[in-house]
Amino acid sequence: MTFATGLIFQNIASVNFGENSLSLQFLSIPPANGQVPTHLMVCLHGWGANMQDLAPLAPVLNLPNYQFLFADAPFRHPQVPGGKMWYDLENQNLQELTESRQLLTDWLKSLENSTGVPLSRTILMGFSQGGAMTLDVGLTLPLAGLVSLSGFLHGKPQPAGSTLPSILMVHGRQDPIVPLEAAQRAKDTLTELGVVVQYREFDMGHEILPEVLGLVRSFIVNTLS
Repeated sequence: MTFATGLIFQNIASVNFGENSLSLQFLSIPPANGQVPTHLMVCLHGWGANMQDLAPLAPVLNLPNYQFLFADAPFRHPQVPGGKMWYDLENQNLQELTESRQLLTDWLKSLENSTGVPLSRTILMGFSQGGAMTLDVGLTLPLAGLVSLSGFLHGKPQPAGSTLPSILMVHGRQDPIVPLEAAQRAKDTLTELGVVVQYREFDMGHEILPEVLGLVRSFIVNTLS
């Protein structure tokens, strides 16, 4: 699936860590209706993918007044050419997680100024490692809603504020990458924190089926209706 027009590549430098500077690149797809966006849909890819991985979902979700932003994780994947990661899953690099968390948080906070759309009309969605980052960062910001597909929790979340975004979690019963038990534990942990969680399991592996996208669209429309 290709996008002949409207696809914009952007780059921002957000966070400095001593001698190191991290930048976040992203793809931006403007609203299909050609109007100024009323809402934002921010998408985070998984380990070893990149910002182009989830871009084909934009037309499928059929949200014509939304601007879609597909973020590139800041670190290069050690084995996959062109692949990126939010942190190294194999080495459990907590410093990379800390840096990605700060970079992503600062970027999300900057979006109202750059797009004119507040976080209260923004949905954050991620797949796999991107789903984990969505749950991690999303609960600290006044976002409208979070969508975690085949995701997991890094640990017990530390929500900020009394108003927490609603969450949709979807997981495959045959997922060989992120065990189903990880999603179930995440759901239970979030529910105990008082988060409204819509949780669904599908007969699938580590993937996104068309039925899942239908559920995602319904969640978004209902959340922001």
